[in-house]
Parts: sequence; C-alpha cells; structure tokens
Amino acid sequence: MKPESKLWQKVKKNTPKIQWTRLESWSSFGTPDLLGYHENCGFFMVELKIATGKKIHFSPHQKLFHLTRKNRNFILIEEASSSSIKLYESSSILGLLSDHREVPSLATDDWTYIERLLICEPLDA
Repeated sequence: MKPESKLWQKVKKNTPKIQWTRLESWSSFGTPDLLGYHENCGFFMVELKIATGKKIHFSPHQKLFHLTRKNRNFILIEEASSSSIKLYESSSILGLLSDHREVPSLATDDWTYIERLLICEPLDA
C-alpha cells in the first residue's frame, strides 16, 4: 500500500465524526484528496501529503487550488521518518513549498484536536 493510502486509512480511523469521500484526482487536476462533511460546518477538503524532506511537492494545479481556495481547505502532512502528523490551512502552501518544518501548523500529532478543527467544533468544549 502506498504511503498516502496508509495516511488515508489513519484519517478514516481517527476522525470518526467526519463523513469522508476519497476523490480521484485524475478526474480533476489539483482537487484535494479528500472531501469531508460534518453537520456543524458542511463540506471541506483535505490534501494528503507525505514529507520525505524539507520541501513538500505540489503540482501546479494543486498550488493554484490552495492559493485561490483558502477557506475551509486544509493540507495534512505525515513525516515519513517519524510518522508525525501535522494539519495546515491552505494558506500555508507557499511555506510548505520551501520548508514545512518552519511553517506553524494548526495541530500536531493530536487526532482529536485535528478532528475538532476540521469540523468547527468549539475548542473550549
């Protein structure tokens, strides 16, 4: 199984409150890998990436998508060497292209917190 497919399995397992649809990217270039839905906030999208170095590779279509659709779209990165998980807003894409280690994430290694951020759940609840 490819690393991104393994990450997808982790997302499904660790975010049970979200209804997920995995999208086929070949049908619409640049579209993120996952379409999520929750009754609190509606639809949102998540791009899955595996980091093997300091830079994250995005296709030109993916860059354009995240630069022009910043509201309720996210990038979830797993570091290949440590299996660390980090969630970023789409607006972080330019920094991720340079050095993902220098870009502040919304959440790190906390699936409960990641799920709460994705579904707009109040963080003080």
